[in-house]
Amino acid sequence: MSDFISTYASVVWVTLAYIGVYYAILLYGLFTKRRVARMCKENGEPFQRYSQRYPELLAADRMQLNTLEHMPPFLVLLWLQATVVSPLSATLLGAFYVVVRITYPFFLGRELRRSFPLRVLYNTFTGYAILSVMAGWQVWTLLA
Repeated sequence: MSDFISTYASVVWVTLAYIGVYYAILLYGLFTKRRVARMCKENGEPFQRYSQRYPELLAADRMQLNTLEHMPPFLVLLWLQATVVSPLSATLLGAFYVVVRITYPFFLGRELRRSFPLRVLYNTFTGYAILSVMAGWQVWTLLA
């Protein structure tokens, strides 16, 4: 096993876990879209993909897009944490962040109507806090 693998294996696992979460949420969105399209066909209605008519599809889209939006900053901060601070801290903070991302759909809910559920802010701000801790720790380490 190479030195890189022995040093960063746990960070690679966290990275793969996040990618896995993203694709699981993406698949959920695809299955939701197919279910709604099938329902429209059975009811003889046109399927208007980007309308406000399907709250379950709006929620699935928001889950996928939110996970995608957070992917670049998370992965950059995760690997900077591993190289600037330590692989162990990156693994622990990264794993916690992945758990937060896994729970995002549960905080959002199965349907997204006009009002945004405020409970999702608990999840969102927890994720922001983890990213802020990583960024702050990295800056502290670089300035020390």
